[in-house]
Amino acid sequence: MALKTRQRIGKYRIRRRIGRGGYADVYEAYDTLEGVSVALKVPSGVHVDPETLDEFRREVRLTARLEHPNILPIKNAEFIDDRLLVAYHLGQGSLADRLRRRLSARLALDYAEQILEAIAHAHEHKIIHCDVKPENLILFPDGRLRLTDFGIAKVAHRTIQASGTGSVGYMAPEQAMGRPSFRSDVFAAGMILYRMLTGHLPNWPLEWPLPGAERLRRVGPEMTEVVRRALEVDPRKRYRDGGHMLAAFTRAKKRALQHLARARARAGTTAAGRPLASATSGRDWRRVRSAQYRKLYGKQLSADTTCGSCGEPLDERMRVCPWCGVERARHDGHTHLPATCPRCERGVKLDWRYCAWCYGGAIGPASKRTYTDRHYEGRCTSPRCDRKELLPFSRYCPWCRAKVLRRWKLAASRATCRRCGCGVARGFWAYCAWCGSDLPTT
Repeated sequence: MALKTRQRIGKYRIRRRIGRGGYADVYEAYDTLEGVSVALKVPSGVHVDPETLDEFRREVRLTARLEHPNILPIKNAEFIDDRLLVAYHLGQGSLADRLRRRLSARLALDYAEQILEAIAHAHEHKIIHCDVKPENLILFPDGRLRLTDFGIAKVAHRTIQASGTGSVGYMAPEQAMGRPSFRSDVFAAGMILYRMLTGHLPNWPLEWPLPGAERLRRVGPEMTEVVRRALEVDPRKRYRDGGHMLAAFTRAKKRALQHLARARARAGTTAAGRPLASATSGRDWRRVRSAQYRKLYGKQLSADTTCGSCGEPLDERMRVCPWCGVERARHDGHTHLPATCPRCERGVKLDWRYCAWCYGGAIGPASKRTYTDRHYEGRCTSPRCDRKELLPFSRYCPWCRAKVLRRWKLAASRATCRRCGCGVARGFWAYCAWCGSDLPTT
């Protein structure tokens, strides 16, 4: 029987169901002892039998063997009222949710590297996942992906007696016939990478050129070859395990980033939409663009931090690099404020109760003094807020933690993001710095 909203089971209070699989339901629940939200996996009522419970016990034991930043650890596993409950850290959603919106090529490559790191670690421990798919990759606020659901994973040295388990869209042909191997996970990773880079999930038969294959050109021939080899129908022609694919991917990623940077340079434009000066004119187009950007926006947006992926200037308040699309869950540069948030490492004021940039827990106040600030520009609209002052581009009220609904603007630009409504530097940025949406090129 499915659990109901607000039902108590052990120390957990159910909030809502967030997923359903072949063997289990997944709920968002509140741990009343630790005071945190968790993802709670519970075997479905129709499948609670000794064989299913054995599957869950194996998942717990397999996952306990894997300690890696890109593999989701189990917080707790216990029997309550004859039910097996497995609690995990609660993420922001799955990669499947994120794929409903377009990914930049750089972000797709970052996610792919994390996926391969997780698979390679599992393969080092002789574990085949058997169900690598976007739904089993959970996103966390720091930009990290974590692989979960080892419920149908197999230990490589065992004889596999299945008739083919896994998700059909990402399943290797030999796995569909009940003969999974390390190369089956490689195939699944290749399918995910292809979908992230092209927006298409290929159907059978896999005959090149696949739908959307022309979009692979933007990441260059080296990365295209990595994807093609991972998707070979004959498993003997694929990378033999996740470690070998990760090594090839790492080499190709460096060339792919160079390829993307060159393409970006060729497409560079000024704020007025005119092409920047070319290299043949004796002027450095990037330096010219940077000078123009700082002249227009330098009073409102700081530029003393640079993106680690593309080297372009950033303001610490930006959630996404507006030049290359890489998410910035954590800030790793200079701040003009006296303290930093322990969760996102952006600057905070000493009298704030919450971080204005991320939805972390209480941070203070670190001082009993009340500080005024001429930079406060907005007001919190929550009736329960007792202070209300907001810094520009705040996402949350630092006094009451309410979501800020104001659409912040840039003084030097009338352009706004179609999704979040905040101001954007049209002609310079390719992505919205505040929500990550693609921006029109004209």
